[in-house]
Amino acid sequence: MIHKGTYDGTIYHNPANKFCIISVKTADQDVPQEARSTRRYKDHLIRFVATGYELPRTDAVELELDGEWKKGKYGMQLQVEQWHEIVPRTKSGVEGYLASGLIKGIGPATAAQIVSRFGVETLDILQNHPERLLEIKGITEGKLEDIKTSYAESRMLQDLMTLLSPFKITPKTAQKIYQYFGPASVDILKKSPFELCQVSGFGFLRVDAIVQKNGGDLHDPMRIKGALFWALEDSKGSKGHLFLTSEVLRKEALRVLNAKIPIPSLRLHEQEVIDVLQNMVLHGEIVSVNEKIYLPRVFAQEDETARRIAMRVVELSTPERIEQILERVKQEMGLALSSKQEAAVHAAYRHNLSIITGSPGTGKTTVLKTILEVYRRLHPNGEIVLMAPTGRASRRMAESTGVDKARTLHSGLGLASEEEDVRRSNNQEPLSADLIIVDEFSMVDMWLANKFFSRIKEGARIVLVGDPDQLPSVGAGNVFRELIDCGLITVTVLDQIFRQSKDSLIAYNAKFINEGNTKLYYGQDFIFMASDNQTEAAERIVSRYCREIEESGIDRVQILSPFRSEGAASAEQLNEAIREVVNPFRSAEEEIKVGVKVFRVNDRIMQTKNTAKVSNGDLGFIRYIRNDEKGAHVGLDFGAGREMEYSIEDMVNLDLAYATTIHKAMGSEYETVIMPLLKAHTVMLYRNLLYTGITRAKKRVILIGQKQVLFMAIHRNEIGKRNTLLGERIRLYYKAYARRAGIPIPAAIEKELKHAG
Repeated sequence: MIHKGTYDGTIYHNPANKFCIISVKTADQDVPQEARSTRRYKDHLIRFVATGYELPRTDAVELELDGEWKKGKYGMQLQVEQWHEIVPRTKSGVEGYLASGLIKGIGPATAAQIVSRFGVETLDILQNHPERLLEIKGITEGKLEDIKTSYAESRMLQDLMTLLSPFKITPKTAQKIYQYFGPASVDILKKSPFELCQVSGFGFLRVDAIVQKNGGDLHDPMRIKGALFWALEDSKGSKGHLFLTSEVLRKEALRVLNAKIPIPSLRLHEQEVIDVLQNMVLHGEIVSVNEKIYLPRVFAQEDETARRIAMRVVELSTPERIEQILERVKQEMGLALSSKQEAAVHAAYRHNLSIITGSPGTGKTTVLKTILEVYRRLHPNGEIVLMAPTGRASRRMAESTGVDKARTLHSGLGLASEEEDVRRSNNQEPLSADLIIVDEFSMVDMWLANKFFSRIKEGARIVLVGDPDQLPSVGAGNVFRELIDCGLITVTVLDQIFRQSKDSLIAYNAKFINEGNTKLYYGQDFIFMASDNQTEAAERIVSRYCREIEESGIDRVQILSPFRSEGAASAEQLNEAIREVVNPFRSAEEEIKVGVKVFRVNDRIMQTKNTAKVSNGDLGFIRYIRNDEKGAHVGLDFGAGREMEYSIEDMVNLDLAYATTIHKAMGSEYETVIMPLLKAHTVMLYRNLLYTGITRAKKRVILIGQKQVLFMAIHRNEIGKRNTLLGERIRLYYKAYARRAGIPIPAAIEKELKHAG
């Protein structure tokens, strides 16, 4: 149902996903009685509530709202599926529209100048002859580009929202689609909505249901192509695969194509899928390498990264003699390096690319401090950059090495997300750094690795540090493991325990777990508490947590659960249970509701989105909640001088954090870790997940649950297997570059390549 009206005020606005609840005024008598405000207004117009995404919040335009009336907790509201702006064809109407903030780059003063110059023809000028805006004083070429981009995107996003209204997409999703397909988005999707299957978040079944509802052909090659694209994207997102074998891809596509077809005679046959697959290969829509099928951009990431690494390995490095300087550094810093620690330092000065691995406590930080100090004395004017995948890891790196600042890889390389990067230019200047050290490199996925290696200048020294036995990267690929296993990069494995005291059991048990050994040692710093079910385990966790925070402080103890939301021992449910014990309700003034979440003063919270000062995964506390005429203000303390005030819109990026998931804890460390291990968690429990959880603890690990589940997790080691050819591809490029340079190829590499075909 379509209703015309004018914006009357904002009831709620979420800047994260652009969701709005607004009041609309109208003379439309078709507005249902129960949806109308009962208040009387001087203008005698009807008021109703509309909900939707990115609804214009300005009265400078008339709104045409298309949606359905829905009755909910807060009464009857119009759920808007599509909307259009109707700009009054008057000078004041056009000026009001331009000054509303809907078009970036045009403020009230500039709007007045534009309308003064072009009058009611302004919108035609903006649409068809935007270059004429240069006639306006203050509008430069750069500013004009901003105005054109903003106006075009606004129009395109509206068109996309209209076209894809059956999919119930949000403006954020529309933006993602626009970033992927560019200005031709609408034309592409009109011809084949199955192209959406290339965009993450659009499952094949979702798209197919809409198309078939509108009379789509089950055997349409575009439908088959959509299923193939989806299978590749899904395996990349859910399993971390860079490719699928042709056979697996065909079977997975055929499965979803026939999933909703009950009549056997109507189902698709494998040959139809084979034909479309071959056609896609011929047209370059996918890449086939020995029956291994890649999305083109994913193949390019792997191939380009392999080529750059091989070039760096072949490139003659100038070894630096550091013996005398190293001895002085050791004496002055009071260091007694083990033979492997010393080997790691030397490797950094003999090769342009080297790797240091080891579990927590094996002295990686000591090695890095030594490398840095030696470098400062060798090259007083040399530029050093320290980076890590997350804000938490980069800050910990800076603190542990004594370097003023370490950066995240994203900020250091000037990156957004992979999705936002699809259509961005790759022509960026190399980093000026002479020595680059990256910690927690096991968290780096294929896309980020490609970006990193593409920005390193010739001759720079790179040291990659990490623990390959932890969980692989959240994104696709298994980069760190492939670099280690390729056999061409110098790898130093630190395996002697230094950080924990000799009688500490955490590091030793971590080693046993990695070896698949279930004979663990238990004591004061590695505790197992038996519990048969989730309810009982949750009670014990709450009790033990309270005891631990009383002894050590709440900021030093962390519960890590394999599950986020299912069962009493999941992170979300433990958060609620613990909060009622350690931070119970005191007054309504000290509590704030954000959607379904409730926060209280003194709550322990976690940031879930990167900002300029706070990183995704950072922990902090709510210090105050204050309300005034401008709304709610929440004071937060994230430590290290990062005190800030959030509005209610910012609060959508927070979760309670008495408990969190093991995945969320990657790159973090805590004094004490408490982990539930129960049968309900077995679908998630593998060796590397268990290992990652216990190695987050510096002083104490407390496991609560069932011993057989612990043993099962130790024995399950197959989760790290991901479809990638990065290591093999590095060796192939190395062989080609080495032959060209007249460098002998190691016999082992020749043998592996011959075996690989």
